Amino acid sequence: MTSSPPRPGRDSRVARLPPRERILDAAEELFLTEGVRAVGVQAIAERAKTTKMALYRHFATKDALIEEWLRIVAAQYTTAFDRVEAEHADDGRAQVLGVAHFVAEGLPDIVRRGCPFVNSIAGLTDPGHPARRLIAEHKVKQRRRLTVMCERAGAQAPDEVSAEITFLLEGAQVSAQNGAVDRAGDRLVAAVTGVLDRATAVGGRADGS
Repeated sequence: MTSSPPRPGRDSRVARLPPRERILDAAEELFLTEGVRAVGVQAIAERAKTTKMALYRHFATKDALIEEWLRIVAAQYTTAFDRVEAEHADDGRAQVLGVAHFVAEGLPDIVRRGCPFVNSIAGLTDPGHPARRLIAEHKVKQRRRLTVMCERAGAQAPDEVSAEITFLLEGAQVSAQNGAVDRAGDRLVAAVTGVLDRATAVGGRADGS
């Protein structure tokens, strides 16, 4: 949902990281700034202070490297969902708002570097690409978990509510990336709160009916 924060270990100690981690760090920086298709393996190897041969020992192809990077990004979202569920056990409303705050807090990073998923989809035109399939599967799982949270919150139509909230979460990221809306984080949390208020009112639904 949001741009990935710097991977653990990316600081002045980067030269001491294992080669595989240096490669992933370098790939992330270049993929986000230049796009997954524009970046060549040689450029990634140079940024990681290694060789193409060493890179291919860890990742058979550039596509495999893209897929692994996105798998790590997706895992960060899974961790965020796990955290809000653990912090607000059985409180679906707090869980949904926790997700909204997580996305809102990541928007400044998206302004700087863009959303890994949005940027990658733009560069991966083949819908059957393994990385595209990974993103699609991740989004399905994320939506399913959000639906469960909405149900816990007492939403009258949890699947419809999770769909509307997903539109808000995704839309906030795109708006932040292109600079279309100011105070995107505050607006996102307020909008999600409003959807929950309507959906959990007696007889209420996400569309206000």
